[in-house]
Amino acid sequence: MKNDFRPAGFPAWIGSLPMDDHEKAAELMFEYTPDIPLWVQLPKFAAEGMVAQFSKGMPGLTRQNDKIFVDSADERFDDALLGFYEAYMEVTEGGGDIAESRFAIHEDDAPGFYVFMRELDRGRYSPVAVKGQVTGPFTFGTGLVDKEGRAAFYNEHIRDAAVKLIAMKARWQVNQLKKYGLPVILFLDEPALAGFGSSAFISVSRGEIDVCFAEVIEAVHAEGGLAGVHVCANAEWPVILESDADIVSFDAYSYFDKFILYADAIRSFLNDGRILAWGIVPTGDTEAIESETPESLYTLWQDQAKRIEALGFEREQVIAQSLITPSCGTGSLSLEHAMRVIDMNRQVSEKIRGSR
Repeated sequence: MKNDFRPAGFPAWIGSLPMDDHEKAAELMFEYTPDIPLWVQLPKFAAEGMVAQFSKGMPGLTRQNDKIFVDSADERFDDALLGFYEAYMEVTEGGGDIAESRFAIHEDDAPGFYVFMRELDRGRYSPVAVKGQVTGPFTFGTGLVDKEGRAAFYNEHIRDAAVKLIAMKARWQVNQLKKYGLPVILFLDEPALAGFGSSAFISVSRGEIDVCFAEVIEAVHAEGGLAGVHVCANAEWPVILESDADIVSFDAYSYFDKFILYADAIRSFLNDGRILAWGIVPTGDTEAIESETPESLYTLWQDQAKRIEALGFEREQVIAQSLITPSCGTGSLSLEHAMRVIDMNRQVSEKIRGSR
C-alpha cells in the first residue's frame, strides 16, 4: 500500500497511562498530542489487559476465577466456531455492517475509545490524523491459552480464529474513526515479537507470522487505515519492514544500533513512502527517564537520523516520514515518570520539526 500520509515529525503515543480515570487521561492526551490524538488504555483495570480487552467474540471463550481461556474441548465449541466464521464471512464477503457485528468493541471493554470519540465529536481540536491500537496477532495468539494452558497460536484452528478476531477488531476501529475525514493510524502492539527466534518460540516459523500480519494489515487497509506495528524491544525487524505495514514503531533509544543493521530493508521501506515511528524517549528505565532531557534526546535523534540519511535520504524526507514517540507505553510507570516522558516526547518533536 503506497502511503501518502506524511506525519512530519509530529508526536504520538503508544497508548497507555498509569491512571484510573479515562476522562482525565483523555484530557491529558489532548493537551500533549492534539495533532495525532489516540484513545488511552489504562492497564490499572484488569479488563484493559492486552488479551482481555480484545478477546470478546472469540469462540469458546471461557472465564473462570478471573482467568480467560478458550475451551475447545467443550461440546458447544464446534457450533461456536461455525457461528464465528459465519459472522466473519458476513462482514468480509456478504456486505454486513462491521459496526453492528460481533466484532464491535463495546464501551465496557474499551471505555477510553468511547471517551476519545466523544471528545472528537465536540470538534475542539484540529488533528492531522487519529490513532487507535489493538494487541497484535502474534502477542494475542501467544497470550491467549486453551484449557490446558497451551498458547492458542500452537493450535491451527484456534489461531486462525484469533487472528481473524484481531483483524476485525482493528477493522472496526478504523471504521469508527474514519468518519472524522482524517488519516486513521492503527497500531498492532507486538511485545511478544521480541521473543521470535528465541527458544521460547522455537517452533514458530517466519511464514506463520507473515500470514498473521498480512491478514490483520489487509483488514486495516480494507477500511482505508494505515497499519503500524509496534515492538518495544529488539526484534527480527525484516518481519515488519518486509510486511505490508505502513509504519514500523521501534525503540530507537535502546535498540537503534540493532535496527540499523537491516539497512537494505529500511531503505526499501522508506523508498516506498512508509513511516518510521521513533521511540526516542525511554520508558523502560526510570534512571534514564530522570537523567535524559529534551536536548539530549534531540541530539541522540540527530545522530541516528544521520545514519538513516546515509542510506540515501535527505533530512527533510526523513522528518516527513517520521513520528516521534515514547519507546513504549507508560502504563507501568509512576504518573510522575509518565508525565516526564510525554512532556519530553512533545519537546523533542518540537525541536525536530523546528529544524526543518
